[in-house]
Amino acid sequence: MTTSDRSLHFIAAGLGSGWLPKAPGTWGSLAALIPAWLMVEQWGIESLFIATGVVTLLGCWVCYYVLPSLSSDDPGWIVIDEWAGQWLATALIGTFTTLAFPMVLLSSFILFRLFDVLKPWPISWLERVGPKWWSIMADDIGAGLIGGLLGILLIPMVAGLI
Repeated sequence: MTTSDRSLHFIAAGLGSGWLPKAPGTWGSLAALIPAWLMVEQWGIESLFIATGVVTLLGCWVCYYVLPSLSSDDPGWIVIDEWAGQWLATALIGTFTTLAFPMVLLSSFILFRLFDVLKPWPISWLERVGPKWWSIMADDIGAGLIGGLLGILLIPMVAGLI
């Protein structure tokens, strides 16, 4: 494996977070929270929308090059898609609710993981649409979008009950 190949695998693995044992998607989502916090502290919540777009494009590109050399179409250790979906859910909840940012991180993590694991329609459909390098990213973007939108709707109602 060349240095370039190793670099692409490292990026696909969410800077290595996908190589942690057991539940790589959960590790990838947790790892994504650290740079999310740093970006928001440095540049504001809007930066997560830009970062989501950049990581989605990067993830598509990396998957396009990495997947042909693998025996699986969607290996669990590829978690750059979790980073993009997690950031989208965090950006939506952080932008459209009044939660303190630590609670934004917690609620976005729970909602994103819920939809990423359960994969209700249309997320399950997105997982099967288009080339594999795209569908790997698309279902997590869908999970981030639905998790974020559900958070925007539910968090004010839950906060009103407390």
